[in-house]
Amino acid sequence: MLNKIILMGRLTRDPELRRTQSGTAVTSFSIACDRDFKSPSGEKETDFIDVVAWRNTAEFVSKYFAKGRMAVVEGRLQIRDWTDREGGKRRSAEVVADNVYFGDSKRDSGGEYGGSSYGALPAYGAPASSGRAPAAGFGGGSDFAEIGEEDGELPF
Repeated sequence: MLNKIILMGRLTRDPELRRTQSGTAVTSFSIACDRDFKSPSGEKETDFIDVVAWRNTAEFVSKYFAKGRMAVVEGRLQIRDWTDREGGKRRSAEVVADNVYFGDSKRDSGGEYGGSSYGALPAYGAPASSGRAPAAGFGGGSDFAEIGEEDGELPF
């Protein structure tokens, strides 16, 4: 039997990192996924999907993701039955994330860090801030020569 789900959407809120009594990290968040089609009224519809991540994945998500950031979630669908405070039987569905990937670059998420703190990661494609000269082939001190259009044939 197979229970595998892959979703891509934007976080609707900042992830919440908690720990179980035994110290295991768990993070919960939800993502908004647009549907591929429009409703009969012409409106695009969105599904809001609850996601829970455990251990290292939980710590990764809580450190590097924030509200509005695009995420790709790979995991499994889990259905839970529970009883609410009034004694009513309830059922909820959530995705248990095995892996979470960045679905956008820092540049695409709005601002260098998308208006939120994503930790100490540099912006995608940003030059190193070490004060050193750029590496060869990346804008400085390069051993490569640019081939102009007037050269005719390519050298390979």
